[in-house]
Amino acid sequence: MSAERPVVAVFGAGSWGTALAKHLAEQGYETRLWARRPEQVEAIDRTRRNPSYLKDIELPPSLRATADLEDAAQDATLAVVVVPTPANRPLLQRLVPLLSDVPVVSATKGIEQGTLALVSQIFEDCFPPEQHGMLTYLGGPSFAREVALGVPTAVTLAGKNEAVRRRVQHSFNTERFRVYTTDDVIGVEVGGALKNVVAIAAGIADGMGLGHNTRAALITRGLAELSRLALRLGAHPLTMAGLAGMGDLVLTCTGDLSRNRRVGIGLGQGKKLPQILDELGMVAEGVKTADSAHQLARKLGVEMPITDEVYAVLYEDKPPAEALRALMTRPLKEERD
Repeated sequence: MSAERPVVAVFGAGSWGTALAKHLAEQGYETRLWARRPEQVEAIDRTRRNPSYLKDIELPPSLRATADLEDAAQDATLAVVVVPTPANRPLLQRLVPLLSDVPVVSATKGIEQGTLALVSQIFEDCFPPEQHGMLTYLGGPSFAREVALGVPTAVTLAGKNEAVRRRVQHSFNTERFRVYTTDDVIGVEVGGALKNVVAIAAGIADGMGLGHNTRAALITRGLAELSRLALRLGAHPLTMAGLAGMGDLVLTCTGDLSRNRRVGIGLGQGKKLPQILDELGMVAEGVKTADSAHQLARKLGVEMPITDEVYAVLYEDKPPAEALRALMTRPLKEERD
């Protein structure tokens, strides 16, 4: 490893992993992008493009792909994990022995099925307690394509150790990628996971041809649901008004690049979920998170009607029009309740 070019390892070569790897490589890091499939690795190194995600984005020469975890992790001064929520635990079980005293960034948003664990809880299950201070979590409104294109973006980085947060903040921050920090790991995690579920609801409304009023209501009441669950889990209330709460929620519920909103649009148009996911060709975290969040809300006794109706549409084949009617005809209440 050259002192002039520290090494960053990015684990996961989907859209977000590719965008973050490109971003870090452009900051002067020797960046290794780990992908599961050897053919994807070969294509990235040969063509300087990811053949599966962000196909038209050219990748810097300082970015090298690899299918070997040890190769990716060797001499790394920073590790970024960007795989779908269900893949985190099996990957980390292999990865943890390779990452000693290295700051680790999780850039995944979701809730694990079965355990109902936030991604941060998965990481703390897998890493020994003495390394928990090295763990950080990236959130906020950030479409992968726009980050890869250098569109001005602001995100938030959560972590328990202030010195580690600052170190990672400076590694990522540029004049086009502004990084704020917070110690509210739970708030950032809940906001990042639940906004995908609300985005499916907003997409359903758009697919049904409903108006801006409906979308605004879903976003606002969706934020209320995020806040209730986050506060129940111990988050700071102001986090939900920030980048990881309202910021990410607005982006995902309104942006055309939102996979979860596209899932909702398809449902609102009368398509079945398997067809929608096949056409999407990528993971939409909100689909599985809707199940996990529904179960977690019931377990904790937290009222989350939008999440419940999205769950019913996805997993009980409830017609979207009936789900909308159920939301609109609930017993009347005070807004702050």
